[in-house]
Amino acid sequence: MQAAASWSLRRRLMWLVLAAIGVVTMLQAASAYRSALREADRMFDFHLEEVARSVHGGVPFAPGDDDSEYSVQVWGADGSTIYRSNGRELPSQAVLGFSDSRINGIRLRIYTLQTPEHTIQIAQDLDAREVRARGLAAKAVTPVLLLAPLLMLAVGAVIGGSLAPLARMRRQVAARAARDLSPLSAEGVPEEVQPLVSELNALFARVQDTLEAQQHFVADAAHELRSPLTALKLQLQAAERARDEEARRAATQQLGAGIERSIALVEQLLALARQEGAAEGEGEPVDLEELARQCVSALLPTAHAKQLDLGLATSEAVVVQAPRESLHLILRNLLDNAIKYTPAGGRIDIGIGRDAQGAWLAVDDSGPGVPEADRERVFDRFYRVPGTDAAGSGLGLAIVRTVAERLGAQVRLVPSPTLGGARFELRFPAQAP
Repeated sequence: MQAAASWSLRRRLMWLVLAAIGVVTMLQAASAYRSALREADRMFDFHLEEVARSVHGGVPFAPGDDDSEYSVQVWGADGSTIYRSNGRELPSQAVLGFSDSRINGIRLRIYTLQTPEHTIQIAQDLDAREVRARGLAAKAVTPVLLLAPLLMLAVGAVIGGSLAPLARMRRQVAARAARDLSPLSAEGVPEEVQPLVSELNALFARVQDTLEAQQHFVADAAHELRSPLTALKLQLQAAERARDEEARRAATQQLGAGIERSIALVEQLLALARQEGAAEGEGEPVDLEELARQCVSALLPTAHAKQLDLGLATSEAVVVQAPRESLHLILRNLLDNAIKYTPAGGRIDIGIGRDAQGAWLAVDDSGPGVPEADRERVFDRFYRVPGTDAAGSGLGLAIVRTVAERLGAQVRLVPSPTLGGARFELRFPAQAP
């Protein structure tokens, strides 16, 4: 599967903001240009009116003045031409006020003023007028166009400065050693990025805990495996030195039992490693009574071998949302622990129910129980209660707690109120009905 193409936040912000500035600048320049043209037209029209009124007060143009930008024509009351400038004849059918006309291919803007004594026409070349208007409009737009690049540079500097904390954090992470999982500094980081920094620091803490747990696990596993492997070596040597068939058979049986114990230890080590490193599985509706009956059926031969009474004591229809394999692993280890430490002829009960705190599952036994000082330590890896001679690796209850924590459940050890031994109680988190 092809990876998605990466993109730069800085580059994207720069392009989007600069494009927005460019579009706004062009729109503003166009608007300013049109407004300047309209203002220039109004100014020139007002100037035409002022020139007409000044002519009415007294003709300011000398006859034959060809350099004036205005064409002036004055008629008397009888229609005779009193004055004409530039030798340009204007329309005799004058339209009072403003009008546009074309004479000899030249477009003119004409203003006509009528008084009792005169009819005055003032004309201006529209082409020349538009050239001047565009020049004025261009001068009005120039500051806008000059400010746009300065604004773009300022925005670029602001974006660069705003993203500088991210670049500084990237350099900080890049310069770290592989095992440096100390928290990142959030000093100077924008408010929007602080949740990301917090989550990264939380992730670093979880990874640190996982690494420490793995280191402890490897150290403990190496220590615990050394003894059974040494015992297997000694048992093999004893089988090789046996002088008769009976001694060899006994040594071989001990060797086989040692191998079985080693296999069980390795399986528990692998199960614990998988549970600590695995992500939480997808939950499904699990009937606790059905699950308990499956575990009882699987362990019933082992219980009968020690003449133990194993079964369901109390049960009701309780369904929880959790990975089935995880629940099966918890209950099987609890039952295996109870079978291991309950004396022959004893009793083991499984209880299932629901109360105000939620669903629960309990395993009671009639064994010797656990002293109060050791009730928390029994969940540690490889820990065995002093004075017990039952074979075991000390991993079963550690697996139970690890899996329970992944499910959000709580497991605790208390004295059994019914059988007098130990009671391991698993309480599930409250779930929506």
